[in-house]
Amino acid sequence: MAEERVTFRSGGFELAGIVRVPDAQPAGERRPAFLVLHGFGSHKGAGNVLGPCGVLESLGYVTLRFDMRGCGESEGRRGHLICLEQVEDTRAALGCLAGHPAVDGSRIAVIGSSFGAAVALYTGGVDPRVAAVVSSGGWGHGEIKFRGQHPGEEAWARFTGMLEEGRRHRERTGESLMVPRMDIVPVRAGLHREILPGSLQSFTAETAQSMFDFRAEDVVGAIAPRPLLLLHSSFDSVTPTEQSLRLFARARSPVDLHLFSDTDHFMLAEGNQRVWNVVRDWLARYFPVTP
Repeated sequence: MAEERVTFRSGGFELAGIVRVPDAQPAGERRPAFLVLHGFGSHKGAGNVLGPCGVLESLGYVTLRFDMRGCGESEGRRGHLICLEQVEDTRAALGCLAGHPAVDGSRIAVIGSSFGAAVALYTGGVDPRVAAVVSSGGWGHGEIKFRGQHPGEEAWARFTGMLEEGRRHRERTGESLMVPRMDIVPVRAGLHREILPGSLQSFTAETAQSMFDFRAEDVVGAIAPRPLLLLHSSFDSVTPTEQSLRLFARARSPVDLHLFSDTDHFMLAEGNQRVWNVVRDWLARYFPVTP
């Protein structure tokens, strides 16, 4: 597998990525490609990035995985992740990949998990250059998602109180209040292994507010007539399953939704063959390597 380190600019920052071209791809041939987005505060070496890259490359697609600003090897303020800025980064990555000599620039899809899935959905809704979108454990309405992640009056009051304290702290000091990762997105103990070394562990309160305000479901209908695939665990312990149900209800054909009972939030890192069989069949129909 030919691997190439690349850099590109977004919002004044230099972002780091890796392009991989399948060994069997003849010189001079241009193939369809995928941007593979990482999750909340993660980086391009995460399992739910490397797993999809491996499968997609084995099917013949070129891939680009990269670190969002402030993450991994990319420039940017650490722990300050703003959703629309990540959309901007993804659009910049799209332009970078479209210019690669091994890529058909008119056939670039985006796949993401969790936070990365929400960004992929939004990017697909606002950028017509995106040829297809695959969302795994994604979300479309930040406030409703957070209500599911902080259930009960006490937990919800604690979370919204943190957002308010973040606003007051910035007004008083001119600086951001830093918040532990688990106070924003709780992850059950059994899944902590999926949060890799190098992942961010604290974030600005503005990060949480940005996620609260982010609504990919408002633009998901604009992805059509380009294809959309929604994947979700039927009992997701991190992102409520109803988020993909809401997205499906607001999307337009062609859109497919698949729920899986034998996996959890980080399904693309697990190598679950039922999940990947669905993805392979969907790609063969809607976004094949050979048109």
